[in-house]
Amino acid sequence: MTGLHMIASGAASGTPLVLLHGFGGSMSAWDPVLSCLPSDLKVIRVDLPGHGGSLHADGRGGAGRMAKAVLAGLGEIGIEAFHIAGHSMGGAVAALIAMRAGDRVKSLSLVAPGGMAREINAGLLARYAKAEDEAEIRVCLAEMSAPGFAASQPVVDEFVAQRARPGALEALAETYQAMFPEGAEKGQGVLPADALAGLDMPVFVIWGLVDKVLPCPSPVVLPASFAFSVLPEAGHMLPEEAPEMVAHMLIQAVAEPY
Repeated sequence: MTGLHMIASGAASGTPLVLLHGFGGSMSAWDPVLSCLPSDLKVIRVDLPGHGGSLHADGRGGAGRMAKAVLAGLGEIGIEAFHIAGHSMGGAVAALIAMRAGDRVKSLSLVAPGGMAREINAGLLARYAKAEDEAEIRVCLAEMSAPGFAASQPVVDEFVAQRARPGALEALAETYQAMFPEGAEKGQGVLPADALAGLDMPVFVIWGLVDKVLPCPSPVVLPASFAFSVLPEAGHMLPEEAPEMVAHMLIQAVAEPY
């Protein structure tokens, strides 16, 4: 058993939508989006290895190990076909899952995903990975979001509680190191462009134009087949900043005929 923490909600049957959060977060990052999704859609939220309820699950480290663990975890609960969406690091994990198990993935939705280009704010993420108290966490979240957006007190409280758990900061440090296989000064690891372009399921991408973590790319950077949307006044934390827009994209993704 992988020990992966997953929670299903919505409909009891049907092809589920699997949601993967970003680095340093947990499945609760999707709560604002979940409230905007139809109640008759089956949704499976996942805490990635080394995060949240999956702190000690198999697959800690980089996106490749996490993708393997998520696929195994879904298999353990009998999920064969699924839609999948990922934010930030979770986007890189979701894309790897689509590359490795394309016959099982019905659609891929990427929310300010990692792995598309070298550019990344490694310094901000380093501070974010080490942030423990409310003040430090608020500063990091403010830098990661659009000007004027502030995380709610319950969100900050959960960050504090999660990072107070024994081993939590060590797990984040481990994941941070795995994000930079050639060192932070070289930028993040990049997913193979040919494999991305070769994906044969519908792929949707949404990005904030004022993203200070993963700069919003020019459309020509992504495969022409990707449906690419840009939110001009949004930062990196799109599930919290623009839940309605993210939900709109996900509803479109799961409604596509296959």
